[in-house]
This record gives sequence, structure tokens and C-alpha cells, in this order.
Amino acid sequence: MEQTSAVTQSGQFRTFTGHGGLPLAVEQFDGSATGHEAPWLLFLHGFGQSRLAWRATAYTLAQAGWSGVALDGRGHGDSGWHPDGAYSLDDNVADIVLLARSRPRPPILVGASMGGLLGLLAEGEIGGLFEALVLVDVTPRWEEKGVERVLDFMAAHPEGFESLQAAQASVEAYLPHRSRKDPERLRTQLREGADGRWRWHWDPRLMASVADKGAGYIPRLVAASAKIRTPVMLLSGALSDVVSQRTIDEFRSLVPHAGHEVIPDATHMVVGDQNVAFTRAIARWLDLHATGGGSLHSSRRDAEELLP
Repeated sequence: MEQTSAVTQSGQFRTFTGHGGLPLAVEQFDGSATGHEAPWLLFLHGFGQSRLAWRATAYTLAQAGWSGVALDGRGHGDSGWHPDGAYSLDDNVADIVLLARSRPRPPILVGASMGGLLGLLAEGEIGGLFEALVLVDVTPRWEEKGVERVLDFMAAHPEGFESLQAAQASVEAYLPHRSRKDPERLRTQLREGADGRWRWHWDPRLMASVADKGAGYIPRLVAASAKIRTPVMLLSGALSDVVSQRTIDEFRSLVPHAGHEVIPDATHMVVGDQNVAFTRAIARWLDLHATGGGSLHSSRRDAEELLP
């Protein structure tokens, strides 16, 4: 990784040179075990999100001893926008291969939605990249109607919003189950243009290069999943319309050693909907299955003590 640009209350903000030289933003969370041989977590967000989705969980796990890195995928958040719109799944996989191999020890991947698909594809087709996989409401096949709802929301306001309040109203209509929040929090997720309008922090060309071609990757994802031998945990939202019992059953037939836990009262947006329950579940699984030979044997107890 390159020079630290800034330090936040939660982690250190850095830049990393991705595939083709594209600058990528990462946030590093240092736990008590920070040596090169210590297990570390690589957090990959979903389509249209950013590394900020992981902050609460990553910070809690860092306090429990787990070091981690949360990435802004190419074209997302504070990462670079590719001049030629190179945003295919393969371009993204190339980025995470570089990041995973930036340290002597393979990371434990924690991937939500698109981030989980990248992990499945990379580990299945390349192998040996990750010590373990934690997949958050993602399977190699998905429910089309649920994905269409997500994409409809993302494409709904190409002209942007006249104010943060207007953007917050759009979010509340999309996520009516969540309590209302201060529109000011959206400043980290939107960019104000020269025209005074607020637009999401991702390159609009992502819709064509990733979203419109997503279904075409399903055969590759299914084949890749069947080759995975590393420990795997699937955390799904009980109210998800993207992952269903049908897709979960198929995934577990492809990866019979995978564990599965349902997070109650959570939609596809598991991490944001039920962050405490999600963090508790991941800490428990890491403690039991991915403690690096017991070097962080207290992570489960410590993490639960840190949560409400």
C-alpha cells in the first residue's frame, strides 16, 4: 500500500494501485494482531456502495483484535473512475487479486452482494487467494426481481437530486423499513456537482458494464463455486428479495461444506439493516473457524462485549 493520506476516527485512509494503474481507495483498520503473519479481513462492498458500509463492523472487529482493509471498488466512493469504463467483473477481480496478494498471508474475504460474487469468482477460478470467505446475502444465482428493484433505485435519478433532503426521501422510499435519518449523513455518499445537484458516488457507466451484463456471469459463478474448498460462511437476510431458499439450496449443493446463518429482520442490505446482529454473527464464526491457529481466540467474547 502507498502513503497514508488521512486518518479518520475509524481507520487510516490510503490509496492502492489497482489493475491497469487505477487508484483505489482503501480504509485500514488495525487490530491488536497487526503483524504480517496475522489473519486479516478484506471487506468488499456491494454494487453502488462504498467502503463506508463496513465502518461500524470493521471498527468493532478491530477493537476485538482483527485487522482489516475496506476497499472502494473501481468507480465507487473515493476510488478512480476508469477513463474507458473498464468495470467488468474481471476488472474488479484483477483489483482484489492484487490487494489480496499485497501481504504474505491470504486475507479472509467479507463480501456483500457484488463483493461476495467477486470473492466466489476469484477463489473458484484462481484458488488460494483467501483463507476463508464470508458471503453476505449473495449466491451465484439470484432472484431477478430483487436485483431489478436494486437497479431501478440506482438508475432512478440520473439528473441527481436538488438537495440532500430530496436524496433522503428517495432512500426512505426504497428502504421504508428503516427509521428516518438526518439527510446530512448522505454527504459521504453523494457528490455535489458544479450545477449544485447531488449525485451518487459511483460512475454511471457502471450500470452498462456490470449491471446489464450480470446474468451472463451466472454460469461462471456456478462453476467457480463448485471448486471452492476454503471455509465458507453465508449470512443471508431473512427478508431478502435477492437471495432466496432456492438460491441458497443450490449454493449449498455446490459448496456442501459452507455454513449458513439467517439474520432476522434484515433485507438484502444486511449490514445496514441489522449491523449489531451481523457483526455478532461474523465475530462468532471468525472465532470458531478462522482464528489463525488460536492467535485471536478471544475475538468472539471481546466483540460481543463491545456490542450493545
